[in-house]
Amino acid sequence: MSPHTTERTVSRSDSGALVGFMIAGAVIAVWTVVRAVIRIAEVLSGGAVRVPAEFRGTLADAPIGPGGAPVQVELDRAVLVAGELPAASVGALVIEQVVLAATIVIVVGALIWLTSNIVRGRIFSRQNTVLVMTAGLTGLAGYCAVPFFANMGANGAFARLSDRTFDNVVMSVDVFPLLFLAFLAGLVGTVFAVGERLQRETEGLV
Repeated sequence: MSPHTTERTVSRSDSGALVGFMIAGAVIAVWTVVRAVIRIAEVLSGGAVRVPAEFRGTLADAPIGPGGAPVQVELDRAVLVAGELPAASVGALVIEQVVLAATIVIVVGALIWLTSNIVRGRIFSRQNTVLVMTAGLTGLAGYCAVPFFANMGANGAFARLSDRTFDNVVMSVDVFPLLFLAFLAGLVGTVFAVGERLQRETEGLV
């Protein structure tokens, strides 16, 4: 035990809940990696690839009128099916999945490590502060990077399907969830940092 770590007893019920959290996190991480591998295999298969894409003020006819009559709607999101993608788009879609899987694994791994420390009674410590900040910063980076590479892949599908005649370069990140995630990461990191400092000061008085 480090000189800046105080062990406290965690109740059995709290320990059970925390262990359940760790198991759930591990399942999420494994599931994300499996999905990423499946998606990468699909992208690299050489066949038709389904690519989620975002649209900007694009009108289309949808069969939602009486008797299936076409009605003009404005597209926001759709799935493109491209028979063949440019190499750059294939690479971007692969990187998207790698970044997504790495983000989830790092975030979940850091939180599982943190939870494990708490279960053992080590709550406020320098290591736990680092783990919280690692999870927060990694989550922020992944939240921005994943849609960036997804957009690169979608642009390649647009270019292939339209023979480069359709300009629909859209890169969007929901600002509110991003700000909320940044606020939450900063708040939790600050709480652990302050807790660590107060604990050191308390130990210094003993």
